[in-house]
Amino acid sequence: MQLTVAETLSAEPKYWRKQLTAALIVCIALAWSMSAIQTNTGGSSGLSIAKGIFKGLVTPNPSLLFNFTDKGVAYLLLETMAIAFLGTLVGAVIAVPLSFLSASNIVPAYIAILGRIFIMAVRTIPAFVYGLMFIMVTGPGPFAGLLTMSLTSVGMVSKMFIESIEDLDKGILESLDSAGCTLFQKIRYGIMAQLMPSFLSTLIYRFDMNLRDATVLGLVGAGGIGSPLIFAMSSYRWSDAGAILVGLIILVLFVEWFSNKLRTRLIRG
Repeated sequence: MQLTVAETLSAEPKYWRKQLTAALIVCIALAWSMSAIQTNTGGSSGLSIAKGIFKGLVTPNPSLLFNFTDKGVAYLLLETMAIAFLGTLVGAVIAVPLSFLSASNIVPAYIAILGRIFIMAVRTIPAFVYGLMFIMVTGPGPFAGLLTMSLTSVGMVSKMFIESIEDLDKGILESLDSAGCTLFQKIRYGIMAQLMPSFLSTLIYRFDMNLRDATVLGLVGAGGIGSPLIFAMSSYRWSDAGAILVGLIILVLFVEWFSNKLRTRLIRG
């Protein structure tokens, strides 16, 4: 016997009490968190800074924006992109063997567990802390940023690589084995053919993240465009800050467009 819509709805359990309780808890939590917000009663300095930032974006300094020396925006953006790219590349080189040693379908369970624990330990420390550590070792400069980007890339890239390795279709390997393929041919046509699209997509996504992180790392002296940006803002040179921000926005938009094109081609094969 088929029930009507009204009978079906009336037969369902009533969750309105639980939903009302959850909404009440959320409202109380929001009210409690807002009590910790402190506002500036003067408001003049914050408003003037906001106006200065907006004015700098509208009227950037052309002598800095179109300066092609090592002090110009173009060079600083190129340095930031190089730090992000090389950091992603070095991190991928480290992550590939580490991922195979941490995949449960490749190595024994105890080795995979040790590898995953190491990856979790690497991912625990923020990039900002890594940057401060490497600056103390190598001194300020792009090399500290490169080492930081490499180490922070290992954690996320290894985790994504492990998932791809564990999703391998072993039927393809068995088919190649039955066809009499050598070990190199099985790796080339059975393993790498399955892993390369996923690996490249992960590296492209990580490069996008590293490009933004490299900008932040410049604030602590790890090279890139972050240091000139914070210096310009702290000295209230809003036109210089606007020129740097305009260049950074253009770079991020270009990299985003280019990475989307690459991902689309990888998906379509």
